[in-house]
Amino acid sequence: MIVPRNRLLFATALLLPFLVVAPRTGLVLLSAFALLAAVDALLAGRSVRGIRVILPDIVRLSKDKEGVFPVQIQNEAMKKRRVRLGLPFPLEISSNADDPALELPSGSALSRMEWHCTSAKRGRTIISESHLEVPSLFGFWNARARFPARLEIRVYPNFLEDRKILAALFLNKGDFGIHTRRMVGQGREFEKLREYVPGDSFDQIHWKATARRGRPVTKVFQIERTQEIYVVIDSSRLSAKEAGSETVLEYFLRSALILGLISQQQGDLFGVVTFSDKVDRFLRAGNGKAHYHACKDTLYTLQPSAVTPDYHELCSFLRLRLRRRALLVVLTDLNDPILAENFARSAEVIARQHLVLVNMRRPEGAQPLFSEQNAGSQDSLYKNLGGHLLWQNLCDLQKTLHLHGITLSQLQDANMSAQLVTQYLNVKQRQLL
Repeated sequence: MIVPRNRLLFATALLLPFLVVAPRTGLVLLSAFALLAAVDALLAGRSVRGIRVILPDIVRLSKDKEGVFPVQIQNEAMKKRRVRLGLPFPLEISSNADDPALELPSGSALSRMEWHCTSAKRGRTIISESHLEVPSLFGFWNARARFPARLEIRVYPNFLEDRKILAALFLNKGDFGIHTRRMVGQGREFEKLREYVPGDSFDQIHWKATARRGRPVTKVFQIERTQEIYVVIDSSRLSAKEAGSETVLEYFLRSALILGLISQQQGDLFGVVTFSDKVDRFLRAGNGKAHYHACKDTLYTLQPSAVTPDYHELCSFLRLRLRRRALLVVLTDLNDPILAENFARSAEVIARQHLVLVNMRRPEGAQPLFSEQNAGSQDSLYKNLGGHLLWQNLCDLQKTLHLHGITLSQLQDANMSAQLVTQYLNVKQRQLL
C-alpha cells in the first residue's frame, strides 16, 4: 500500500500555475513530473522489502506506570533508511510516541529501539500486528506494510502506593523486610523427646514413651514456621462497586498480592482462591518466586462478574480441597443482610478446621447515630440514621461470626494492605494456627 507524501502535493501545487502562464511548457513539465511520480510509485513497494519488525513475546507492565519494551527492526539490505512504526494499542494504553520515526543506519542488519507506554487498565492485551512506513526512492510516496505479530501485554496491579503505606512495617533504608517479632507460646509442632525435668506439666509427658522406658519422658514442641495462607477473593457483582476512582476488586487484588509477598518472606505457603457464583480459580499454596509470579498471573486478568456470590459452593470447595489447617483471609462484602446470613451459615463448616478472617470494605456512613454532633438538616439526620442501622447490622453479624470462631473486620480503602498485613502478623505472633 502506498500513500502520497507532502512532497508530492507541494510539487504538484508548484507546477499547476505554469498551465495558466505557459500552457505548453506547463503541460510538458506536468507530464514529465507525472511520469516520474508514477515510476516512483511502482518502485515504492520495493522499499519495504527486506525489512521486518520483531516484537517481544510478553511485556509486563504495572497499571498507571510507564513501561518500556524493546522493538527490533531487521534490515537485510543494510542501507540507510528512515522508517516509521505503528502498533494498534487499545484506548487504555497510551504511548508518548504513537508512530515513532527511526533512522536505520547503513551497514547494520538489526536496529533496536525502546517503546514507552502506559496502561490505565489492568488485564491482558494481545497485539496481533505491527505497521511500518518507508519513504519511496524519490520521496513522493510512503510505502506501508503490515507484519503479523504476537505481542502479549500483561498489566499487573500497581503496588507503589501500598508500599508507601506499608513503610512503617518495613526495616529502615528501604529494605523490603519486616521487623522481627517475638513469638510467644510453646508452639504446636512436635520436635523431640527428652528426659523429664521437675516442673514439667503433666500434659507435656509422653505416656507411651514413659511406659516403654520405665521413666518419665517429656514432649518438646517448636513453633510452627511453615503454614498455609489462602486469600479468598470475591469477584462477583459485590466487587464491582466503585471505591473512589477504582473498583473494590482493585483494592482486593493489590492487598492480596502484598499479603502473599509478606507471607512468603515469613516462610509460609501462599495460595489464592477466587469465586463468584462458583469457584473460578484455585492455586494451591506454595512458595518461591516462581509461585508468586504464578499467583500474579492468576489474578491480573480477574474482572468482576454480574452474578451473586455463592458462599455455600465456596465453603464446600474449601472443605474438600484443603485438608491441612490453614489461614483463610476472605475478601468480600457483607452489607446485604441476606448474603451475610448465607455466609454465616456456610462458613460454619470450614471454621471448624481452619482459621477464618473475613475482611470487607468499610461502608460509607456506617457509624453510630451520634458520632457527628451536629446534624445540619433533616436529610443529614435521616442519612445518619441509615448509617446507624447499617453499623448495627454489621455489629450483630460480627457477634454471630465470632460465635463460630470467625473474625470480621472492616478495612479502609487507603490502609487495606497495611491492615491485612497487621492481621497476618498478629496471627503469627499469637500462634493461632
